[in-house]
Amino acid sequence: MENQIDTQMEQRKGRRLVLFPLPFQGHINPMLLLATILHSKGFSISIIHTNFNSLNPSKFPNFSFHSIPDGILESEASSSDLVALVKLLNMKCTDPLRDCITKLLSDASEEPISCLISDALFYFTQAVADSLKLPRVVLRTGGLSSFVVFAAFPLLRERGYLPIQGYR
Repeated sequence: MENQIDTQMEQRKGRRLVLFPLPFQGHINPMLLLATILHSKGFSISIIHTNFNSLNPSKFPNFSFHSIPDGILESEASSSDLVALVKLLNMKCTDPLRDCITKLLSDASEEPISCLISDALFYFTQAVADSLKLPRVVLRTGGLSSFVVFAAFPLLRERGYLPIQGYR
């Protein structure tokens, strides 16, 4: 049994991934499913999450969890304007994410980080990954219907339907 554990640890060496899900249920679950699949393929997994919707690490004992402050006030979190909330998270999480990954990179007891996997709506993560010289992969957690809607935006703009004139 001990040899098997040593072999598994050796296989994982140098294959550490950091995942950063948007803190909404429809985004967290697909990211954790991806993490579970990648872990089963031999990757070590670190999950960074915001305080806005913290995760329960006890449900995923094979992952390491790191919480970052998001600076979101309760009044901002309870807003029904999800677009504004996502923009706010993108603004307020930049420095905390960079600090967290920098700390993870400098921890000599841990394996090096191979890649950052972030939610597509966390657009700021590209600049953070670039500044730390890390590759970044984006997970688009929406379904096919949201993909089709986003793909239609250029056509709707071209035909003059967007932006909607006179609408508030």
